[in-house]
Amino acid sequence: MNLIDARGIDFSHGGHRVLQGVSLSVAPGEIVTIVGPNGSGKSTLLRVLIGALKTQKGSVTRQSGLRIGYVPQKLHIDPTLPMTVERFLNLPHAVAPDAAAAALRAAGVPGVAGRQMSQLSGGQFQRVLLARAILARPHILMLDEATQGLDQPGSAAFYRQIEAVRRDLGCAVLMVSHELHVVMSASDRVICLNGHVCCEGTPEVVSAAPAYRELFGTGTGGALALYRHDHDHGHDHHHEAAE
Repeated sequence: MNLIDARGIDFSHGGHRVLQGVSLSVAPGEIVTIVGPNGSGKSTLLRVLIGALKTQKGSVTRQSGLRIGYVPQKLHIDPTLPMTVERFLNLPHAVAPDAAAAALRAAGVPGVAGRQMSQLSGGQFQRVLLARAILARPHILMLDEATQGLDQPGSAAFYRQIEAVRRDLGCAVLMVSHELHVVMSASDRVICLNGHVCCEGTPEVVSAAPAYRELFGTGTGGALALYRHDHDHGHDHHHEAAE
């Protein structure tokens, strides 16, 4: 059974139709990436799948008891507000210190529990958000452009961390991004969205699809590089192939 099934989703905001007839599913353990240009409805779709937004048409079915870990696009914390990483991880519910430490290790930032949130680098901040998302041992991890603001090496490292979390937890991953240079690094399946599903399939299939090329172009202008990883081994192999 799929973790999430969405069928025929329509969503409008302020008289503007953001999503039209969108259908998708995510199976246990699968890594799915949603790509699309700015304004294509990617973040809206994710919020619909989580249940934060109600659709005007269509249905979303979630597996009974489904646990979702969510990493937002950005989170503003007042820099003048004293808050350690440990305290942040204890909001809104207290967690055991060993559980918090394990989540930080899994997210790739061990030893930062005593640091102030305001003192973290961009990459560390996002990894703390990831740690908070995996504290509940989710069945599916959802990330909404979680590497926005990071440079390319930082983004690639973050996506490799996501692969490690998927291996360790056995969870599915649904990622939303416009960062074509790294976003397909770990994907089993890619969905190209522009208000509707333009094309869907493996990274190689989608990158060759006419609908994808119409949106993003080809060559260096398309800024597409596929970082292929071997999911069956515990170490990373990444080979960059520019389209």
